[in-house]
Amino acid sequence: MSVFRQITSISAMNLRSIPLRLGTSFVIVIGIAGVVGVMLSVLAMSTGLMKTIASSGSPERAIVLRGGSNAEIASATSRDQAQTIMDAPGVKHAPDGKPIASADTITLVDIPTEAGASWANVTIRGVGAKIFELRPEMKIVEGRMFKPAVHEIIVGSKAYSQFEALKIGKTLRFANGEWTIVGVFESGGDRHESEVYGDGETVMSAIQRNGYQPVTVRLESLDAFDKFKTALTTNPTLSVDVKRESDFFAEQGKPASRIIAIIAYVVGGIMAVGALFGALNTMYSAVSARALEIATLRALGFGATSVVISVFAEALLLSLLGAVLGTIAAWLFFDGNVISTSAGGSGISQLVFALTLTPALIVLGIVWACAIGLVGGLFPAVRAARLPVAQALRAV
Repeated sequence: MSVFRQITSISAMNLRSIPLRLGTSFVIVIGIAGVVGVMLSVLAMSTGLMKTIASSGSPERAIVLRGGSNAEIASATSRDQAQTIMDAPGVKHAPDGKPIASADTITLVDIPTEAGASWANVTIRGVGAKIFELRPEMKIVEGRMFKPAVHEIIVGSKAYSQFEALKIGKTLRFANGEWTIVGVFESGGDRHESEVYGDGETVMSAIQRNGYQPVTVRLESLDAFDKFKTALTTNPTLSVDVKRESDFFAEQGKPASRIIAIIAYVVGGIMAVGALFGALNTMYSAVSARALEIATLRALGFGATSVVISVFAEALLLSLLGAVLGTIAAWLFFDGNVISTSAGGSGISQLVFALTLTPALIVLGIVWACAIGLVGGLFPAVRAARLPVAQALRAV
């Protein structure tokens, strides 16, 4: 009998006997399902965070901050500097001849979470009159736009859905004043949907500030960035950092995403060790229980290679079942769930985003599960191959 037929015959026999060993087989399946489910859920958090932050930027926009600033809120730009930036070559102009740009003022405000059990902070961004031309993906989906020179604000859709305190018609108190929420906006699922917008000059006056922070401009074209950047960085009256908006936000999300990924692999690794020992114990027990069966097959002429591969096949199948269960659990209970960060580093304030389980993560979970199964089946497979035929037959 060929080696391939031997492998097929023994593997089929092993798999048919699994129902007789449901208890021990269940240990492998549930252990690996737990590993895959936990790891995928945490990595889905990292993926969702990066997706939200990365989608915030467009290569057709450029953001300008004070030199050395690593976050929008840490920047400072005077009125004269902001005007110089907006008048620089490479900036696209609206039909009325004004530059499509927004010099923003940013502040953080504490708001109560659901039932007032805790507090979160939300970003209040004072924006310019050309905000819709600057961000064409932005649109009002409920209510109306705020009026200039009035204490009115609009809320990003993610913040609106996450916080009861940010519903239309309610008021938000900050800067010693009451601000009425008059509308909800969407902006393509990016991080701005976690923010609150108001008229820039009105917000600046309320918080008693006489300067801006970041200045964002719409470029004439993708190729206009270099011309725009050169004009600003060579201007002796300015000390600024100029980046494409897409590059800036991608950099902002990397530290937080890296930390979450490390947590996922550490926790998943610890759980994987436990699952590995469970797999080893289960497969050793399976080999011991079938010692007579394996010895008989060896006596009939089945090779050691066929026995080894059959043990691997069983371990791999159980691991795949665990991976499928873990993936389904992660998809059902975590994919699409909306959560929010707390204020932290990298310029990220309260940021609302959805956990995202991608096909790449699913493949990673399956590969991780198969690796555990193969390692867990390695030593039992070697033991089965080295099992002395005569000794096994005499022992039974």
